[in-house]
Amino acid sequence: MAKLTYNDTEKKTLRKMWWNAGYVFAGFNMVKMEGNAFALTMAPVLEELYDNEEERKQALVRHNGFFNTHAVMFSLIAGITYALEKEKKTTGAVTDEVIENIKASLMGPTAGIGDAFFFNCLRVIAAGIGIGLCEQGNILGTFLFILIYGVSQLVGRWYLLRIGYSFGTSFIDSIFESGLMEPLTKSAGIVGLTMVGAMVATTVKVKLNWTIAVGQTSVVVLDIIESIMPGLLSIVLVFVLVRLIKKGVKPITLVFGILALTILLAAVGVF
Repeated sequence: MAKLTYNDTEKKTLRKMWWNAGYVFAGFNMVKMEGNAFALTMAPVLEELYDNEEERKQALVRHNGFFNTHAVMFSLIAGITYALEKEKKTTGAVTDEVIENIKASLMGPTAGIGDAFFFNCLRVIAAGIGIGLCEQGNILGTFLFILIYGVSQLVGRWYLLRIGYSFGTSFIDSIFESGLMEPLTKSAGIVGLTMVGAMVATTVKVKLNWTIAVGQTSVVVLDIIESIMPGLLSIVLVFVLVRLIKKGVKPITLVFGILALTILLAAVGVF
């Protein structure tokens, strides 16, 4: 699909789409996932392209089916779909089935890219910077997290929407054909895992106050454990929590469980 240029009507439609895409989780449910938000995002497109009210309703219903991907990459697919809908209306070369098939085929790959870069990489980096400053009592850490993680997503949604509309389906094809998809995803995942490891080492603290009396001397249990491997208890705690979450234990249950356990152990002098 050739690159499309923007006229005033298209610019107005893109701005409305960008705004509506911000409601991606407002109408989220376990049946359609992000389907309601996708229909809302496509509504300005359908108003632009379809004068016939019945055709517009049918297209809106078609876009209100199951849909799920990363919130930022959501805009990329919406932009591509805008281009496809325009191609369908103007030339008739694209059918409803083609549009739906392309949407479905892009959900998985774009979700993987978005999760790897924004959720597993950028979010962790932003949290690492923010938590480090907040631990020092610096409120700037909160604003930096919002700026790095939040604002970057707003900007990303806008540019990805425009890229999707401008290049249509050729954009994703060019990324796969260039061979950049796999190394990009892997490198983002590596950075994210590195930051997770750094955050565990610097922010998860298990401080024992347990001293065992042996004859005339006393042994500090924490010193023995730290001599084996610094931060060992923190690592063990993280792996235990991850294991419990994978088994289906709710995070809120773990939070209250840790709170109750630490209060109990503090009462008997372990913490």
